[in-house]
Amino acid sequence: MLFSLPTHLVDLVFAMDNKIFTPEGLFKRVEFWRLLGDKIVFTNGCFDILHEGHLRVLSSALSFGDRLVVGLNADASVRRLKGSTRPVNGENSRAALLASLIYTDAVVIFTEDTPENLIHLIRPDVLVKGGDWNKAAIVGSAFVESYGGEVRTVPYLEGFSTTAIINRSKT
Repeated sequence: MLFSLPTHLVDLVFAMDNKIFTPEGLFKRVEFWRLLGDKIVFTNGCFDILHEGHLRVLSSALSFGDRLVVGLNADASVRRLKGSTRPVNGENSRAALLASLIYTDAVVIFTEDTPENLIHLIRPDVLVKGGDWNKAAIVGSAFVESYGGEVRTVPYLEGFSTTAIINRSKT
């Protein structure tokens, strides 16, 4: 039996190997996954020097659903949040590393200081941050809960932070 899919869905099916998206492309991919019945999980961060703490957050986040979307702060955003010496690694390199991980299904770079706009765009079923975040302080938490989504934190892994790694490298 033959059937016809809308063009944007056909494009998604044939581009499944690419995990780095624009916000608009991500919206289309999330729409496709929802048609498949997948539960969408979102987390975000700078992921400047990828370390074990990041991997624990990403693997735990994926355990809450079917598809993990990672919002990545752009270089300018990282500088505003962390200072003029950061990021150590550029946004394209950080995005490529995140996209290469088995845990991640999509990576999207955002230029704002917070992922609020992305969260509103994709409406994740689950919003996840590391345990060093207070649930009430997690950007987008009230919005996600307003439509029945979940907000989860995963345990913080002591001793693993990009700042600590940078400081250790200076000694």
